[in-house]
Amino acid sequence: MNSAIRTTLVGLAAAGMFLPVTASAQFKNQGYLIDARGAPVRAAGAGVCVRTTDWTPARAVAECDPDLVKKAPMAAAPKAKAAPKAKAAPKKAAPKKKKPKMLNVQQKIELQGMPFGKAEMTTENKAELDKFLASLKKATKARGPVTVGAVVVTGHTDRIGSLKYNMKLSERRAVVVKDYLVGAGVDQKVIFWEGKGPKQPIPVTKFCDNKMKRKQLIECLSPNRRVTVEVVGRAVNLKPKPKAKPKAKPKR
Repeated sequence: MNSAIRTTLVGLAAAGMFLPVTASAQFKNQGYLIDARGAPVRAAGAGVCVRTTDWTPARAVAECDPDLVKKAPMAAAPKAKAAPKAKAAPKKAAPKKKKPKMLNVQQKIELQGMPFGKAEMTTENKAELDKFLASLKKATKARGPVTVGAVVVTGHTDRIGSLKYNMKLSERRAVVVKDYLVGAGVDQKVIFWEGKGPKQPIPVTKFCDNKMKRKQLIECLSPNRRVTVEVVGRAVNLKPKPKAKPKAKPKR
């Protein structure tokens, strides 16, 4: 299976939440996940394009992030004078049902410390991921349960070994986590995965000196042997409306 993938962080959506996209979607070195037609993948209803790990504000496009792209001012068209309409008898409007306000959600977790040279999840990795998935299903003070639109799984390795070997290993790690998610009830149609090899190390590991003894170096680079899981979805906004401040009385 070809790897495919994405992020901030807005956190899993049900099957069918994506706009049409084929299984052959490939992740290009761009800011957004692109489908086979070359269009950005969106979480349906969320209006949110799925970002890749290479996304930066400079890569923003108006189609996905209009607020980040400067728009040229448009001249207002002259308004045509409307002909006077005859006054009709007022009709009683039927009461409108209030639609719940929705909230875009983005959540992320890093499953670090995988065994050296292996594509396996540790017991701690599984417990962390189970807790993460459970938190999405629970309502909070700010939001209701999350409906998953996309799950982006990215495998990583440390820098020990060849680039070719580590790229394959990172992909295998991503697939292991993807399969675990499917077993936990996540629809595989909304899961995208890829391997990054050693290309995105945890910043603190830059202090791991290659002159260290091999066992010590392997332990030092442990945080890089990881899989990142990112969720994009929608939830009901439960935040109460801010109370309007009372108007100050005029001074006499």
